[in-house]
Amino acid sequence: MKQIGVHVGTAGGVWTAVDRAVAAGANTFQIFSASPRMWKASPVKPADAKKMAELRAKHDVNPVAVHASYLINLCSQTESVRANSIAAFRGEVERALDLGAEFLVLHPGSWKGLTREQGLTYAAQSIERAIEGIDFSKAASPGKDFRILIENTAGAEFSLGGKLEQVAELVECLKACAPVGVCLDTCHVHVAGYDIVTTDGYIETMKLVESTVGFEAVKVWHCNDAKAAMGSKLDRHEHIGEGTIGAEAFRRLLHDARFDHCAFIAETPVDNPGDEARNVGVLRALAAG
Repeated sequence: MKQIGVHVGTAGGVWTAVDRAVAAGANTFQIFSASPRMWKASPVKPADAKKMAELRAKHDVNPVAVHASYLINLCSQTESVRANSIAAFRGEVERALDLGAEFLVLHPGSWKGLTREQGLTYAAQSIERAIEGIDFSKAASPGKDFRILIENTAGAEFSLGGKLEQVAELVECLKACAPVGVCLDTCHVHVAGYDIVTTDGYIETMKLVESTVGFEAVKVWHCNDAKAAMGSKLDRHEHIGEGTIGAEAFRRLLHDARFDHCAFIAETPVDNPGDEARNVGVLRALAAG
């Protein structure tokens, strides 16, 4: 069975995310390990981590991704922002490891005020500083590797990762010091100007994925339809099949054998109760049909 899931909340304890995912029909999920809009965060309670591990084993829910805080900007031109970001990202890595998560998804940040090359250098150096001395041997569960996943962005000006080449460059810079991989977001790909909607466009975009980041490096697809047009650079998520990407593009992606090793995780809106289950159900139906 394909690993299809959704981003879920953790109210009541981080371990409750497993029950929420299972209730939505998911066998994989993503969470925030702390508030994504606050710098400071409490460490993971060992009892919570233990309960999460037990529930994951009970329901066979794998993998788990943690999404890093939106405040983190590791390529900022401002030294104080980078310092806060480095400290916050180190906390994200530590909490992800303590939770036994397989993946930690990161938006590299904005290089406004710098050249792109300077931004890339700052991002790589900041990540290297953040993980210095961390013992990755306790990562995830037996037989599984922990990976920091660099996520492509929507292509807004100064945003590092708006082009697949930039994602590949950052991954290459980090290979020697960090367990690293890639997360691709369908909405971000689409609004950044890559065609995944038409058959020919999908073929060409996948050639670019192969020549930049490589298929094997992609560990997670964020499956989000888009409210905005292709190339608009507007990051607005829509329910699967109801946006400018459309259901057939997701069907094509889910049936692409080159991504059989990936987890497909929706970050779609929650406008009404049951929307998580509805979007997971649509993805499962597209994967089956």
